[in-house]
Amino acid sequence: MKVVKKGSINRGKLIYNFVTKVFPMVKEELMLWRKRAEEIPDSRLSSQALESIRLKAFHCQGGSIYALYPGANQIETVRFIVAYQTMSDYLDNLVDNLEIEDEMAFAQLHLAMEEALVFKANLSDYYKYYPYQNDGGYLEQLVKTCQASLKSLPSFHLVQENALELARLYSHLQTYKHLEAERRESVMLDWIDPYLRKYPSITSWEFAAATGSTLGIFCLYAASFDIDLQASDVDKICQAYFPWICGLHILLDYFIDLREDRETGQLNFVAYYSGSERIADRLKLFIHKSYEAAKTLRYKKFERAVVQGLLAMYLSDEKGQDRDIRFITKQLLTKSGVGVQVLFWMCCWLRKRNLL
Repeated sequence: MKVVKKGSINRGKLIYNFVTKVFPMVKEELMLWRKRAEEIPDSRLSSQALESIRLKAFHCQGGSIYALYPGANQIETVRFIVAYQTMSDYLDNLVDNLEIEDEMAFAQLHLAMEEALVFKANLSDYYKYYPYQNDGGYLEQLVKTCQASLKSLPSFHLVQENALELARLYSHLQTYKHLEAERRESVMLDWIDPYLRKYPSITSWEFAAATGSTLGIFCLYAASFDIDLQASDVDKICQAYFPWICGLHILLDYFIDLREDRETGQLNFVAYYSGSERIADRLKLFIHKSYEAAKTLRYKKFERAVVQGLLAMYLSDEKGQDRDIRFITKQLLTKSGVGVQVLFWMCCWLRKRNLL
């Protein structure tokens, strides 16, 4: 394995490689999954699989920044991240778009998120309690693709339990937040409350937001290519990503969706803040904490670039210029520094050319 100097990274080269090398690999992988989605026998499942790829491809694009994690195998990392994120987005559609509110069905479906992180794990009957079941093996293929990529990781044994815990938290979130509106809030608060003793500086809904990110899993996966990885490195990654970097990721996602979610009655964690000033203050806190957390990690410049990329990618979305929040977007860009502003304009340029 190539030895990588700690902390070394050229941000310009990173972005160039991300757009010119990683994006095409992501596109190629997504084309394969789109083809498989088209072959799903049940038209409702096929439609949800195709829609998740069409509308959420940028999740795979963004997550695949970890293909450039120092020492990671780019091809294997893109293959894993695209499969895992495509599975996540597909399951999200299944629990959100087909007017089903069955807790048991949602939990059973999301066993896939955990079993994808266990090499040679026996696969569950994911659709056991779900009314539509004939996906032609699509979900199993996603799980097995993730499993197969684990065998090349020399240090995955060091990160597996932490990755599984993040997957469990994600699965619980997806199960509870898609329940019927009259009970989902109380069920979620009952689930979250015991964890807040460990995370006293964040609110219940900020904790929930942090559980909704797959970035911690992707970072642990990429880090486990390092044969010299230490348990202390893993602990630092987990503490940096959860709740701060993961929380920032999903809070930004909900931030730009604020008006849309209000109009459609969707649960939105940013909507729980008392007003615009509170939204701005808490997002600024998560930005600050994410930058501080990045400094504690082995490849601090790479991790800082990840945080900057999150801000640029989400705030460059046209929804970030919605009349109700654009002044907050401006504050966040100003507060985040020149580096984020440069990336912001790069993302705007990529969006105009439909590359993002």
